[in-house]
Amino acid sequence: MIVKHESIDLYGCTLFTRVTMKTPMRGPVPLPSEACFAYIVDGDDQLIMQGETLRTTPGHMILSLCGHTMGQMLSEQNETEATSIIVHFDKALLLKIFNNTKPPFWKELETPVVRYVVQMAASKLIEQYFEGIAHLFQYQQAVTEEMLALKLKEIIILLLQTPNSLQITQIMRSLFSERTFTFKEVVDAHICEPVTIENLAMLTNKSVSSFKREFKKIYNTTPGVYIMNQRTEKVAQLLQVSDESIASIGYQCGFTSAAHLSRVFKSKYGVTPSNYRLNLTDK
Repeated sequence: MIVKHESIDLYGCTLFTRVTMKTPMRGPVPLPSEACFAYIVDGDDQLIMQGETLRTTPGHMILSLCGHTMGQMLSEQNETEATSIIVHFDKALLLKIFNNTKPPFWKELETPVVRYVVQMAASKLIEQYFEGIAHLFQYQQAVTEEMLALKLKEIIILLLQTPNSLQITQIMRSLFSERTFTFKEVVDAHICEPVTIENLAMLTNKSVSSFKREFKKIYNTTPGVYIMNQRTEKVAQLLQVSDESIASIGYQCGFTSAAHLSRVFKSKYGVTPSNYRLNLTDK
């Protein structure tokens, strides 16, 4: 259940949300659908998204291109009481506060965004930022539109400069991107990502049935067969040049278990990944 839910609006759009909840909940935390950025204030360190190994770790931040996804993740923790502060990135609001220009440090996307939810430990600057946002909830009567616009600009610029995280800067760049990608560019960018056919259909702005028809026309096979074949070939390539564990290589290439990788790899190459690697060292 939601213990406390507060929001601060800017120009008629939800900008900040602070939510305290007892989980698990029957439904997701109600958040706007646009991209958002959550800071975990307190609560238990729990796994909330298996495939992405996302956790509700206090002092960590989670950036998502979909607020509904964020709300679902936050609601599915085990029994705990947790508080998060969330910044919402409404595109119309972003355009307004930057006067239809691009923010500092922004660059156009060169490839499609492939990670739509990203987590990392908050920097000291991010921690201090959210300490300031917490004070805004405490003294809302003193908050002005000019102050809120500046706070939104501040977090965008901080995230665009996040060191050592291309995934975070890619998501932030996408909020201001004018570039569109072809069907094939989107599909090929997600080959090694844990996405479903439904996800790919959504990312290419098609229904599942029209996605499958377009896929067949371009690749002359089904999505499942093509994606699994490409992933397996990528594993074979990495086994030739990398000393990483087979499990790690499999995960990088989109396989969720060693058993699944071994079965698919043997079907294609006639040997298990470990024997394939041994055969390479014998040559």
